[in-house]
Amino acid sequence: MSTKFKPLADRVLIEPAEAEQVTASGIIIPDSAKEKPLKGKVVAAGEGKVDEPMTVKVGDEVLFGQYSGTEIKLDGNTYMIMRESDIYGII
Repeated sequence: MSTKFKPLADRVLIEPAEAEQVTASGIIIPDSAKEKPLKGKVVAAGEGKVDEPMTVKVGDEVLFGQYSGTEIKLDGNTYMIMRESDIYGII
């Protein structure tokens, strides 16, 4: 990541994984039917709250909810920014 973006408090910047191109049975999924990815890689994390230090760190692969976070564009790349509490777990 070339940007110097630093999330505040308990927010995390995630690079979403690519959407599935082909199903397990070999069917090609068209762009209009692809689902939003529910996992990604943490590329930046805030310091956490005073009484709650951050659990996730840069480089962690995480799972998050379908409607979690906000999609943003930085340096031409698409990222998700969300609170750490929106993350379900580390893979």
